[in-house]
Amino acid sequence: MGVYKRGKTWWYHFIYAGRNVQESAKTKTKGVAIEAERNRRRELEDGFNGIDNQDKKDRVRTVANAAAVYLKEYKLKHRAVSFAEYAVRHLCEHLGSVMLAAINDGAISDYQLARLEEKAAPKTINDEVGTLLRIMGDRGDLLRSRLRRKRKLNLAVSEQPGKAFNVEEKDAMMRAAQESRSPLILPALTLALNAGMRDSEIKRTQWSQIDFSKRILTVGRSKTAAGEGRTIPLNSEILPALTGHAQWYAKKFGALQPEWYVFPFGRRGKMDPTRHVTTLKTAWGNVRTKADVKGRWHDNRHTLITELAESGAGDETIMAIAGHVSRRMLSRYSHIRTQAKRSALEDVVARREQQRTLNKEAAEKEAAEAVTVN
Repeated sequence: MGVYKRGKTWWYHFIYAGRNVQESAKTKTKGVAIEAERNRRRELEDGFNGIDNQDKKDRVRTVANAAAVYLKEYKLKHRAVSFAEYAVRHLCEHLGSVMLAAINDGAISDYQLARLEEKAAPKTINDEVGTLLRIMGDRGDLLRSRLRRKRKLNLAVSEQPGKAFNVEEKDAMMRAAQESRSPLILPALTLALNAGMRDSEIKRTQWSQIDFSKRILTVGRSKTAAGEGRTIPLNSEILPALTGHAQWYAKKFGALQPEWYVFPFGRRGKMDPTRHVTTLKTAWGNVRTKADVKGRWHDNRHTLITELAESGAGDETIMAIAGHVSRRMLSRYSHIRTQAKRSALEDVVARREQQRTLNKEAAEKEAAEAVTVN
């Protein structure tokens, strides 16, 4: 144990709190490597002894151990857990065996670089690092503050807002969905484009949530409390799509049981209506390819919200349909198209001209009346 050379780079290796610490000193000079080892030992000791309200045994836990506890508690407190599971999986792949006390600025930087090499998006990496810092508790708060001061907390993220499909793209997708071998993609796409429902909301919909007589769909479990239980009217595109789907469904399964899922699990030959479909990825990919359209499934939701905003629907109405909880989120999802902006500005010019005309006519009328009186 001590310092040793691997290739042209010096490394150090020592035992701390019963665990191996083996890291690159990132130098070609032995003296610098020795000093790096001393600094690393000191940093670990500070991390082990420097926080009064945290038990020492907790600081020698590995990231994997702490992440398991974090994830268990997270699932009890939150509705959406998919990303937390995703983040923890990648954190454990890279840092699972590392002690919490050994996580420092360098470990964070190394993790960011490793995930970039795996082609992970900067925003995803930032969220994963945020998860790690929360797993670390008080020590994570201190590390977050230090990284923020050094401007190393987050990777730069390019703003790439979701797109809104135009009429031609939507028509092409709907035609492709009608011709698809999947019996689920057409009604699912119709709901996405006309109800603005999230992917998980669509997949979890049960027949008990659809009232054909009142032409209303009540959203079940949602990502947010505001989204759950909201009602969405079945417009002239949703109603026939769901009616046709219900006919196929009744023929396939013999009935429409209230507790059965509208979008059943399994392949076309063997489906289970008591379980909901887990993914429409293949069918959606085929639709986009055939329609020659680029975009994500979530862009269908972007499209509806954009169209609602362009049509003049109020914020409260849009939030009631989409299930948003704030106007900040509404602003994020609503991408008013250039043509709509141009039309709005031209309307302002038209109203100005109209007012000028009215003022001119009023002035001329007043002048004529004055001449008549004289």
